[in-house]
This record gives sequence, structure tokens and C-alpha cells, in this order.
Amino acid sequence: MKPFRALVAAAMLAVVAACATVENLPINQPTTDPNAGIAPGHDTGLYEDDMLVALAFSGGGTRAAAFSFGALQALAETDIPGRGRRAPLLDQIDFITGVSGGSVTAAYFGLKRRAALADFRERFLLQDAEAALRTNVTLANISRALGGGVNDDTRFRDWLDANLFDGARFSALLTERRPRIWINATDIFNRTPFVFGKTAFSVICSDLADYPVAGAVAASAAVPVVFAPVVIETFPDRCNAKLPDWITRAADNPDASPLLRAFAQGIGRYRSGTMKYIKLLDGGLVDNFGLSGFTVARESSQTPYGPLSREQAVKLRRVLFFVVDAGRAPQAASWTQTLAGPTGTELVMAVTDAALDASVRSSYAAFEATMESWREALVRWRCGLPAREVQRLGGGANWNCRDLRFHIGRIAFDQLPPGRAARLNAVPTRFRLEPEQVDDLIAAGKDAVARHPTFKAFLSGL
Repeated sequence: MKPFRALVAAAMLAVVAACATVENLPINQPTTDPNAGIAPGHDTGLYEDDMLVALAFSGGGTRAAAFSFGALQALAETDIPGRGRRAPLLDQIDFITGVSGGSVTAAYFGLKRRAALADFRERFLLQDAEAALRTNVTLANISRALGGGVNDDTRFRDWLDANLFDGARFSALLTERRPRIWINATDIFNRTPFVFGKTAFSVICSDLADYPVAGAVAASAAVPVVFAPVVIETFPDRCNAKLPDWITRAADNPDASPLLRAFAQGIGRYRSGTMKYIKLLDGGLVDNFGLSGFTVARESSQTPYGPLSREQAVKLRRVLFFVVDAGRAPQAASWTQTLAGPTGTELVMAVTDAALDASVRSSYAAFEATMESWREALVRWRCGLPAREVQRLGGGANWNCRDLRFHIGRIAFDQLPPGRAARLNAVPTRFRLEPEQVDDLIAAGKDAVARHPTFKAFLSGL
């Protein structure tokens, strides 16, 4: 009788789940400019000096948000020379890409810049961002989970707007002022990153400027089952969007890198109308560092200097790119000491962690290789320029074509003393932490940046 009762219970649960389906309505609007998509804009931004500073903030809930906030504080306390005066390195950040918890910090800093350091701790890090969410294990919530997700996106989005973003739209981020901000989610059908930027929205003929920042952050942090997928509607017939040539070439080229080809094919589906709705979940599912967008931007370039302009490529002398990684090392588990297990929730968590850790290791290795290849291509191109062209593009009298250094580094818990690292690794992936944990993470982010050999080498070379 027990198997029969279990079967009946499962059938009843399935019926309840069908009645408890959670659906998110798309909130993006079509563009009002029929020519908006003809030339998708670049997402990498512009700058005028000889230095490029970029940061990638990983996922990990409030743990990641606090650790990345500490990294920003370290840059705020580091002065560098520039234009006859010394200024905080914080003001020189050109680009930040964020995932899940890291996207909260990235978005808020992009909106408020230096002023974000004054109140982010109180407005977000010390708050209970789970207050509006369904988190209890109940029959109703299990039914919602089986129906697509326990929470719709409005709960977290509305909380973020009420407590942090004050209804801000992407128009506040789409300026030529630094830094440029990328918020990363995962397109779960194409299994590719979805970057809330000009390229994706121009292709689907949608108005990015009117999209709420809180909506993008909610999509980036939409953990499967906890949240139903965030929905973006495509409007391929609402503008004269023409795909960039590189997308067509990459989509049809079997020798293109797997990442570039999958990304190009996904963009093609948006534009062709074969995908009416794009379904998004946590950006960490395919890239917990948010590096894929930059890798695609470089690999899709048809020039040695892309995605930079010729002028930027000539002036550039120093690059600092830090990945702020709040990922946790494997934690002690009883099933490693027994023949049985893991089972149930432990199995789901173990499989998820294994897939996530493998993806971040491979994405970081691929990113390092891409950056080194790019530096070599830049040096060859620069050294082949005629002197008159160098002068026209902004090279100074003492310009050296080989004077180009890339400082790429990863900031993580395992670079701190063992006891401290163990304490940080024990902090859960939640959007609600104790004040002591928050302050510990902030201090760790500051210290990890300040003592990092890559950071010291970058400063000594200025």
C-alpha cells in the first residue's frame, strides 16, 4: 500500500502544482524608433586616458555584494597620479560586470558612483532582502516550485526599488560617464549569457533606457526554483534591426569558438522571431564571473584592437582587471564519510556546486587566455603603425608601442589566512546576513585587494 499512497500523493501534488504555476509578465517595451536596431551600440564605453580599470563581481547573494563592496572601498582608499593631481582609483573604474549578488553592488555603484560607498551597507547589506519572498517549506510553496518557481520576479524587484534603486531606469546608466555597467543573467533556452546592454536590446527592438535597473538585477539573481524565470519579450517586427556581420559569420562558422557561436546563434533566434519570449534565470548558471560578455566582445572583433577604438588602443598603457570572487570552497559533508548519499537536497546542492565551480574555473581560464592574446595582438598592431598615424591617434612624443601591461587577477577568500578564509567560507548564500558577517566580508574585500600581488604590481607601474 505504501507505493500506492506515494503514487497518489505525487499525483495530487502534480495537480496542485498545475494550479500554482507562477508566470512572470514581460515588462520591457518595444522601441519607438524604427531605426533603433540598425547599428547596435557598443557596450564597452569610452575613456580618454591611458589606463583601463575593470571589475567583475561574482554571484553569491549578500556575501558577494559585501565582498565586492569591500573591494570598492579599497580602490577608494588608493590614490593614483593623474592630470597633475592625485585622485582615488575608484574614480578611474571604466567597466564593471556583475552577476547575481555582485550585480546589486555593480548597479548601485553605477548609479551613484562614489556616493554609493556612504550608504550601501545600511540600505542593502544590513537589510533582509528576503523579507518579501516566500521562503518557507510548505505544500503550497512546493507546488509553486513544481509549477516553475516559488516567487515571481515582482517580489524581489519591488523590494529592490523600494529600498535601494528608487525606481531608476537604465537611462541613468546609459551615459558616457564611467563606469559602464553590465548586468548578467542566463538565457536558459540558448544556454548563454544575457547581458542587459545595447546589443541585446537593439536586436530585439526593445527600449533598454526604459527598463528598470531593479528588473535586471532581479533577473541576474533569479535562482532556479526559488524564482520563476524572468521574461523578456522580443519585438523583431518593430524596428529595422540589421544583425551585425560578425553575428551571421559566427553563427554559420563551425570553427568559431563554442561560446561565440552559441551566443551568435542565440542572437539570431531573437531577431528571426523564432523566440517570442526570452526566459532568464541567475547569471551564475553559465558564468558566475560575468566574463563571457567581454570575451564575446573581443572574439567578435574584426580588428586587433577591438572592442577599443583606434585612439584608445594607441593611448592605452595599463590595464587592471580584477575578478572579485565570493565563491565558497567545498564545505564539510557527512555523506563523504558514508557509503550512502548524498540524497535529496544534498544531492541537488552538490550537483549544482560541482557544475558552478567547473564553469567558473573554465571561464576564468578562457578569459585569461583571451586577454593575453589580445595584448599580443595590440602590441603587434601598435608597432606596425607609421609615426604620423601614431601622432594623429594621440601617441605622445615618448610613446612606446610595447609599453602595454595587462594586470589580470582574482580576489578570493582562499588568498586570506586559513582561519579567516574558513570563517568567510561558512557564510551562506543568502540575501540576509548578520551584521558581523557583513562587516567581516567588507573588511576581507578591502584586505584581499590591498595585499594582492597583481594590485601592487599595477600600482608600482603607474
